Amino acid sequence: MRGAAVIALVPLAPAVAQNGDGPAIAASAPVSGHRLRLNTTVNAKPFEGDIDPRSSLLDLLRERLALTGAKKGCDHGQCGACTVHLDGQRVASCLTLAAKVQGRSVRTIEGLADGEKLHPMQQAFIDHDALQCGYCTPGQIMAAVALVQEGNAGSRERIREYMSGNICRCGAYVGIVAAIEDAAPKMRQGTGAR
Repeated sequence: MRGAAVIALVPLAPAVAQNGDGPAIAASAPVSGHRLRLNTTVNAKPFEGDIDPRSSLLDLLRERLALTGAKKGCDHGQCGACTVHLDGQRVASCLTLAAKVQGRSVRTIEGLADGEKLHPMQQAFIDHDALQCGYCTPGQIMAAVALVQEGNAGSRERIREYMSGNICRCGAYVGIVAAIEDAAPKMRQGTGAR
C-alpha cells in the first residue's frame, strides 16, 4: 500500500507554562475536588452554588442554570454568539470566568422580555426579519441592546462598527441594522429601558 499514513494516538502531556522565576506549572492540570462558592444574580434571580473555579460564565449559564439562549459558537470570544450583560455591560460569556460574577448581576436573553411582552429590540428583530437560522440572534440582540444603551445607535456606520464583534453566518446584517434603528428610539423613550 503506497502512500498510506499511519496515525499513532499518543497521550499528550499537559502544556507547561513558566511562572516567572518559579517552577513550571501544568496548564491543564486538574484542580481535584476544588469548588468555589458563588453568589450572583442572573436575570434578577439570586443564584448561590458551588462551581468549578475554571468554568466559564457561558458554561454556568447553559449547564447549571439551563439558560441556553447564549450560544457556544467559537468559544474564543470572536463570534459574539455568547454575548450577555454583566452589570449592564456586554461581555463574551465564553471568555468570562464564572468566578468573576461574584456579587454581580448577569442578564441573558431569557431575562430581556417583560413576561410575555417582548423587549423592543426583540420585537424589532422579528419585524425587520433580522434573523435567519437564529443561532446568533440572542447574542446579536444582547449586543444591540447594549449598543443603544451605550449611545452608539446614532448612525448606520456606528451601528455597524459597534456590532462588528457579532457574526451572522447567514448574512442578515441589513435586517439587524434596520432593527436597531427601529428599536433605539423606543428604548430611549423608556419602553425598553429594563
